[in-house]
Amino acid sequence: MSSREAEMKEESKAEAARVSEEAKEIEAEKEEEEEGIVEERIYNVPLSKAWIGPRNKRAPRAIRILRSFIMRHMKIDEDSLKISNEVNEYVWSRGIQKPPRKIRIRAVKDDEGIVTVRLAEGE
Repeated sequence: MSSREAEMKEESKAEAARVSEEAKEIEAEKEEEEEGIVEERIYNVPLSKAWIGPRNKRAPRAIRILRSFIMRHMKIDEDSLKISNEVNEYVWSRGIQKPPRKIRIRAVKDDEGIVTVRLAEGE
């Protein structure tokens, strides 16, 4: 076996270990979430109004629309809202000029009143 093949095997083992660690972290995160869940809702948020206006301001406006939608429907203030990185990346996935027209999200309110917004399953 050449040294290159040995390096590749070591890299694949390290990758497998990293992936399993990430899976454990995600599993632990889900368990923590389930303990303190007070309310959980799934929404289809229309973001089409973000398309009204300048092209280079659409994605930031879509995030603002999403934020106001959640605050209105979950009856919270701005300080107790957290939008996950996956939702932000999904809105920005096609760039600043072409955000999605709508997004399906899951809003989870914990016992402290903090609402976390994530993508709904299947996205």
